[in-house]
Amino acid sequence: MATLFVTNRNQNELARHLKHDGVRVGEIIAYRAWRVIEPGWLRSGDNRLHSVLIKDYVWHPDEPASGDVRTHGIYSCRDVIRSKEEYWYSVGWASLLFGKVKIWGEVVEHEEGYRSEFGKIVSLDYGDPELLEKFRKIYKVNQIDKLATEHPHPWTRVNARSQDCGPDKLRFCSARNRLL
Repeated sequence: MATLFVTNRNQNELARHLKHDGVRVGEIIAYRAWRVIEPGWLRSGDNRLHSVLIKDYVWHPDEPASGDVRTHGIYSCRDVIRSKEEYWYSVGWASLLFGKVKIWGEVVEHEEGYRSEFGKIVSLDYGDPELLEKFRKIYKVNQIDKLATEHPHPWTRVNARSQDCGPDKLRFCSARNRLL
């Protein structure tokens, strides 16, 4: 049997030739950074989070980000990133926010993380406090935690099987013993 060695093939080329092995999993929670385009002398801000690597790619608040995993896809990391110093890509003076992203669809796993077909911002956890507050409102994430600290009680207790026990409702789920 002959052995074939292929050299100098980039990740995108390799991904094009991957055979799908039929494994299906649910959503994966991963971590990533987003670039904030702040208004300045020669540019205007747009109140949207952008990809760090592809500056023109905008993450819209009410729709999932998407990309073809054979070319770019949605990159995310397996481990938490809390600051520019922990981030593997140099961005100079750019403002970054860090948080969790839910990824799904076709997912290619890499040594440090993932490249997925779809992604949606789950939370914004680290970065400039004013920018975090602003973009949490725009992307409607981390809002229950803020309400819980501002209004600690009384919470309505509901059964865990109830339709009212979910992340879009401000309720205390007694079966899980935590605020949802």
